[in-house]
Amino acid sequence: MLRAAAATTAGFLPPRLAAETAPAARVVAAAGAEVRSSPLLRALGVPRGGAGIGSATPGRRMYFASGSDSSGSAADSDSEASSAAGAGEEESEGNRSSSAVAPAIIRPEDCHTVIALPLPHQPLFPGFFMAMSVKDPKLLKALVENHKRSFPYAGAFLVKNEEDTDSNTVTRSDPKKSIHGLKGKELLKHLHEIGTLAKITSIQGDQVLLLGHCRLRITEMVEEDPLTVKVDHLKHMVDFNYQRLADFGAAISVTNKLLCQGVLEELDVSKRLMLTLELVKRELEITKLQQSIAKAIEEKITGEQRRYLLNEQLKAIKKELGLETDDKTALSEKFRKRIESRKEKCPSHILQVIEEELTKLQLLEASSSEFSVTSNYLDWLTVLPWGDYSDENFDVLRAQRILDEDHYGLTDVKERILEFIAVGKLRGSSQGKIICLCGPPGVGKTSIGRSVARALNRKFYRFSVGGLSDIAEIKGHRRTYVGAMPGKMVQCLKSVGTSNPLVLIDEIDKLGRGYSGDPASALLELLDPEQNANFLDHYLDVPIDLSKVLFVCTANVIEMIPGPLLDRMEIITIAGYITDEKMHIARDYLEKNTREACGIMPEQVEVTDSALLALIENYCREAGVRNLQKQIEKVYRKIALQLVRQGVPNEPAREITLVEPSEQPTGVSIATEVENKSQRDSLAEDVSVHVIPTDFYCEKINVVSLTTKSEVDHYEHPKGVSKETSADDKATPTNTSGKMEANEHTEEVMEALVDEALVDKTVEKVVVDASNLDNFVGKAVFQPERIYDQTPVGVVMGLAWNAMGGSTLYIETAKVEDGEKKGALVVTGQLGDVMKESAQIAHTICRSILHEKEPNNTFFTKSKLHLHVPAGATPKDGPSAGCTMVTSMLSLAMGKLVKKDLAMTGEVTLTGRILPIGGVKEKTIAARRSGIKTIIFPAANRRDFDELAPNVKEGLEVHFVDKYSEIYDLAFPSDSQALAS
Repeated sequence: MLRAAAATTAGFLPPRLAAETAPAARVVAAAGAEVRSSPLLRALGVPRGGAGIGSATPGRRMYFASGSDSSGSAADSDSEASSAAGAGEEESEGNRSSSAVAPAIIRPEDCHTVIALPLPHQPLFPGFFMAMSVKDPKLLKALVENHKRSFPYAGAFLVKNEEDTDSNTVTRSDPKKSIHGLKGKELLKHLHEIGTLAKITSIQGDQVLLLGHCRLRITEMVEEDPLTVKVDHLKHMVDFNYQRLADFGAAISVTNKLLCQGVLEELDVSKRLMLTLELVKRELEITKLQQSIAKAIEEKITGEQRRYLLNEQLKAIKKELGLETDDKTALSEKFRKRIESRKEKCPSHILQVIEEELTKLQLLEASSSEFSVTSNYLDWLTVLPWGDYSDENFDVLRAQRILDEDHYGLTDVKERILEFIAVGKLRGSSQGKIICLCGPPGVGKTSIGRSVARALNRKFYRFSVGGLSDIAEIKGHRRTYVGAMPGKMVQCLKSVGTSNPLVLIDEIDKLGRGYSGDPASALLELLDPEQNANFLDHYLDVPIDLSKVLFVCTANVIEMIPGPLLDRMEIITIAGYITDEKMHIARDYLEKNTREACGIMPEQVEVTDSALLALIENYCREAGVRNLQKQIEKVYRKIALQLVRQGVPNEPAREITLVEPSEQPTGVSIATEVENKSQRDSLAEDVSVHVIPTDFYCEKINVVSLTTKSEVDHYEHPKGVSKETSADDKATPTNTSGKMEANEHTEEVMEALVDEALVDKTVEKVVVDASNLDNFVGKAVFQPERIYDQTPVGVVMGLAWNAMGGSTLYIETAKVEDGEKKGALVVTGQLGDVMKESAQIAHTICRSILHEKEPNNTFFTKSKLHLHVPAGATPKDGPSAGCTMVTSMLSLAMGKLVKKDLAMTGEVTLTGRILPIGGVKEKTIAARRSGIKTIIFPAANRRDFDELAPNVKEGLEVHFVDKYSEIYDLAFPSDSQALAS
């Protein structure tokens, strides 16, 4: 064993070091032969004084060699090693004379002054090798000189356990962090007092190989740089072999360096053996734990490797048999097959990217995360409809028919859409415009976009941007993110399968803005015809041509759309529906669809025009028809419940099945079929057929169709047949040997079923009219807007616009008190700042007009006025009530009634000019709903009124004015009766 250890040591040492350690190995073998019979060593399995290998501590190499602290054999071995080293040097120096005289040999016990070498990690034990790196040039030079002077000894001392000593080299490069930056007494303070005398066996560059000889104790410092100390040699008072065993056990351990230093400092061999035994036991426990962990890991890895190898073998076998290809090949073939059909239409830069990604896919492992990212990217790239376009249809007549089928009214909107289609026909393409349909909720903006797509024969795709705050929804995510996806436009192209769909961007006026960016700015690139030909999605990272896509946006209020975005749109306003249009929509569309959805037959219910009119005026005054549809659905749900309670299930015809008790003779039948088959067939639709439940045994079942009560009586009591009938009676369908006995339970069930069948035929039709409408939809929500048939003095009807369409409102003015210098004005009704300013302007204008018309009237000078706008819970603002306020104050001041059935709107200035207003259609509809016959509009709004549909303008007397004097003449005719104040 010792020879093997020596041979092993020599195997991984340099030739020169192997030559030096060869005599030591021989000494080890000799020493081992003497103590081979030791019981303790046999129990440990290590020869006394046997060879060992160095610790596994990083940065430290240690080899075991023979030697003694005090015996003569140590000197002999050192002499032999020195001779061998000298011989090696002579052989390596080819030009040196073979007759050179060898220098005198210094014995280890004569070394009392040595250079101190700090050991950072582990102490050096006698008889063991240790390799260390010396970076301090001055220290390395001193060691080299000593080696040349045949004084190859130094003292190796372990560094004390401090935070700034974590280094395995002796260096001056970083004196703040390394122990080797210290000199003299400072360095001496950081070294343990007891160390080891080490022989320098080899120096190659900055690598120094040390061989431990005996223990030393520092007595005093001799020189500071390099640190040189005086030492005393420590002797042991026990057998040589046991102390070597203790040193061997401590040297091969890899535990804490302070525990190893304790073994080195302990001179009592018995105590040293106990310390070494503790180290060995600790090493044993650590080794067992490491082995258990390594075994568990090995089993897990082995199982996974086995499963992986079996899967790979299975794939290879299937591939050879042609049953299956590997994942990468299958994916590549799928992607290539997808793009092959569109290769001629696909842009060249897209094909280049696909080829690069396919090549990359073949180089990646299927289990890597990059493989899934690349395969998903290729999946999106190859599934998009590159160059695929649907054939557009620019038939204007067909488009007109489709729009009329889907929507009633909206003449101006349909005309504008037909103009757009006509221009597209002349150009050959309909892209380049972004249409924005603006109007109140429920007027059909989204359904109009769907109808336009159907008219143009384009695919339709809708997505809402209401509340959208993340630009990644539009521009996509970067592929580096987990769960990355393309934006909505790429998803749209994948969904519709064509490159020229109609995309409806809903609720564009409700865009959000959050920490993830500004979506309104991201939409600019998407909607701008000059930019979207090279739209760049962050996920695909290749330009996409969206110039052929037709974009239609919807909004409730265009003021909420960002300016740069609004500039790229063409606004088409959908004001809403008047009462007549709502009536047609309810009758032709909503009621029909709701009745079919509820499963009700037309002959079972009747909803009168008066009921629909009351429903529209008292429950659904908003501009749209969505709420009207909800109310109609509510009516039909009530009707459905009422019909079911009356016994009208509307189920398919069923047969009446009669069962015969098992106690009856086998040949007797209790059912008679109707002989007239044609009559039975004609009445099949009107007769409900039922299955008679029974809990007794059945022998014979016959099916019979019953039409009238007389036939039922005939069935129950056939002519000439009684309960006691003989077998020879001709009324019986078959010959029987006994009397026929009717089952009482069967008769009772039969009577109930017949009664039910007859009741079904007599259910009355459900009629819904204005008188019983509240039974279906509850109490009316709205009251009539018109309060007065003839407005009193100081009250004038105005016209207003709101988000639900148009409405009428009254402006009321009353005198609070009289007195000198009381000319003041108070306004109420939750008015906004603009409306309050309009009231002040109206008060000023009234003073000048009254002074012109009635110079002696001092009403405004002596009266404190109160102006109120009813519906105080509703916020109101805007300048269009200016002329109405002026008329209300003048009516009160002059005591004159305003013309009957008159409503007006218009902004007024201090000079009496009337400025234009908005919402002409909504205000006109509101006036018609209130029964107004005469309307006053600003002259600048004449064109807006002329563009209205004829049914909206029908029966109205409309006046257009430029200044208030014209309103005065219209509001206060010359024959008006003045009233006393």
